[in-house]
Amino acid sequence: MADLWDDLLSCLDLGEGAADDASARLAFEGKNLPLDYHRLFGGQLLAQFAMAAARTCPGKSVKSLHAQFPREGTAEEPVRYEVAKHSDGRTFASLIIVARQSKGVIATASVALHAHEEGRSVQTVPPVTGAPEDSAAVEIGILPFETRTSIDLDTREAAEPEFSLWWRTPTAGEGTAEALAAYATDLTLIGTALRPLEGVTQADAQKAFASAVTAHTIWFHRPFRTDDWLLLRQHSPILAQARSFGRGDILTRDGLLVASYAQEALVRFR
Repeated sequence: MADLWDDLLSCLDLGEGAADDASARLAFEGKNLPLDYHRLFGGQLLAQFAMAAARTCPGKSVKSLHAQFPREGTAEEPVRYEVAKHSDGRTFASLIIVARQSKGVIATASVALHAHEEGRSVQTVPPVTGAPEDSAAVEIGILPFETRTSIDLDTREAAEPEFSLWWRTPTAGEGTAEALAAYATDLTLIGTALRPLEGVTQADAQKAFASAVTAHTIWFHRPFRTDDWLLLRQHSPILAQARSFGRGDILTRDGLLVASYAQEALVRFR
């Protein structure tokens, strides 16, 4: 687990980027996680998109990131991130980022950034119930940090399409919170959508069904830290026409809403 955490931090270190004079774009190169996984993990791409955007617009933080995944990536070669800056004003910025490997474009992202501003604050979401200490420590796939939940995502009994997960990372470098949160939100929404199906879980991926994330969006509402407990609270309202859809919130243990996210994925039963 510690090795994977170090590998993840290494993947987030994209450097300062190189200017491409021909296209007037910044280019970054990202390492890949050494995972026993059938494709390049989408959470890694989301995290690296967030880091590339932050490196392009210092003084601003990511406020929304919408990614699409038209082609599988491979872990055998690094990913090149090409950033086109559409606008960069005093408070807001807008970017398009293209992730490439030798086979072509593997992902694209539309990213908006915002400089910190104070303003009135109102939120209307259900309060957080329970605490990390009320849940059992678990290992969730390729999340290399502490995770706790009271829900067995791999149970084969039908259940409501909901899932809640507490998570907390070791202390990480400044400016990594959004990238780490994007990484954490990518893994369990398909499993959440499958919960109402008797006898099927996310463990059956690539056996009983083929699955792949096709689009993922995350919005950041407030600054936060990942080395204190955060709650992923998510729900899937529909599984239909070989696609799943899910959405969720990230909240602090005190109930402060810091981010929201949504995902569409291919779920094609054999």
